[in-house]
Amino acid sequence: MGADLTSSLRVSAAGMDAQTSRIRVIAENLANQNTTGSAPGAEAYRRRTVSFQNRLDKAAGLETVSVRRVGRDRSEQPLRYDPSNPAADKSGYVKLPNVNSFIELMDMRDAEQSYSANLNVAATTRTMLNRTLDLLK
Repeated sequence: MGADLTSSLRVSAAGMDAQTSRIRVIAENLANQNTTGSAPGAEAYRRRTVSFQNRLDKAAGLETVSVRRVGRDRSEQPLRYDPSNPAADKSGYVKLPNVNSFIELMDMRDAEQSYSANLNVAATTRTMLNRTLDLLK
């Protein structure tokens, strides 16, 4: 029983770690949603994305989640006519970040819910471990 509860803690801790990384990336995206290039025609900030993978924890003999990679969203960057901007191209257009705050906030909500679910599993497991220890006294 103790090994199962310890495994449960490892799985939930890995889930919380992965969602923490996701929240950091989302926060970076939101912080840079207005960051354009500084030279004519320069690229603006590109939204970062997180992808996950299952990872075998050989010591525990179970699969956990981890961040596979943090990548860049290669979708098109919107243009805005602003000839006075230092990043404007010859036609007066500035490339804007491909960050949509609505999408970022929805992703943040999803990450928060996943983190919270893992935290609840960890708290419940801890309570069960404490009760087991109390019974053994």
